[in-house]
Amino acid sequence: MSGASEAQERLRRWRLVLGGGGADGTGCELRGEDAAMDAALSALYGSRRPDGSDGGGTRTAGLGASAPNVARWLGDIRTYFPTTVVQVMQRDAIERLGLSALLLEPEMLEAVEADVHLVGTLLSLNKVMPETTKETARAVVRKVVQQLEAQLSTRTRATLGGALDRSARISRPRHRDIDWDRTIRANLKNYLPEHRTVVPERLVGHGRAAQSVKKDVVLCIDQSGSMAASVVYAAVFGAVLASMRAVATRLVVFDTAVVDLTDELDDPVDVLFGTQLGGGTDINRALAYCQSQITRPADTVVVLISDLYEGGIRDEMLKRVAAMKASGVQFVTLLALSDEGAPSYDRDHAAALAALGAPAFACTPDLFPEVMAAAIEKRPLPIPDMTEQR
Repeated sequence: MSGASEAQERLRRWRLVLGGGGADGTGCELRGEDAAMDAALSALYGSRRPDGSDGGGTRTAGLGASAPNVARWLGDIRTYFPTTVVQVMQRDAIERLGLSALLLEPEMLEAVEADVHLVGTLLSLNKVMPETTKETARAVVRKVVQQLEAQLSTRTRATLGGALDRSARISRPRHRDIDWDRTIRANLKNYLPEHRTVVPERLVGHGRAAQSVKKDVVLCIDQSGSMAASVVYAAVFGAVLASMRAVATRLVVFDTAVVDLTDELDDPVDVLFGTQLGGGTDINRALAYCQSQITRPADTVVVLISDLYEGGIRDEMLKRVAAMKASGVQFVTLLALSDEGAPSYDRDHAAALAALGAPAFACTPDLFPEVMAAAIEKRPLPIPDMTEQR
């Protein structure tokens, strides 16, 4: 590209960023597809905010509340922008322009680009959603869930399967249960050159209960509105874990009440529509229920997913965590299970849990299998650098 062409391209890009009428001082007038892209951006990022105040910008158009206008705009942005950008623009439209109500119309749902954030919005509207819309909403949610399962299930099963196998090895196996490859590697220091043999001082064996339940996992999920993406990912991971015969998975969601959705784990869509995003938070009550379900503490992993804004009894919550850990439970605290980093969270409660040996940190879906594998094997958790999560 020549220097003149590069300069013209820079002007074009600045013109798209600046918006406004005419060439907007750049000397570059938009035409054709560029003009259409600018109109789509102007409709969302205009100078009028949803409350009618002036946002201080130069763009002047708006979507209004017309379903046909919104449907046309949704089609435009899918034409001119990549999927990741479309998802951001949809999210901004819902937040800036108050378009949630339009998602209650089936034709609107069929036009949007489905992602985790849209699923969270639909779940928050579940109780006010008319029956004519629910079937379409479930189809949208199922599409996202299936995509997530395809992305996450293989790695999760492989990572946790290895951790479960390692945790099941025994040090005093019967002869037929000896893992000879690992036994030899573990005893190479005992090699006797004169006899050309290894003395197996330590035997490594396979666990006999290869098909039995080895670990109990309890996912305890805060369903307050700010945790929407975490709820979606947790439901998907819960379904994957429930499909593994070596893991007994329990899924509990809570606000000020506690709901056990374990029986729905065969279908994460049913799990998600069984949640009620929003409301208060009573972590202590949720942990009390989880504690009552633990029968094998030394073989149990409890994963609390919450921003830790406790509306219940703080001291009791901490006592329960301490009691579970003292009994042998592996306790994991995740501030978020999403790709967005750490949300706003109660730092005092996070520090108190860390003092109990249960550090709180945000976790991406890609990291979650590694976190669970470490908890199953009772080794240090792969905690991301907390300075990157602030």
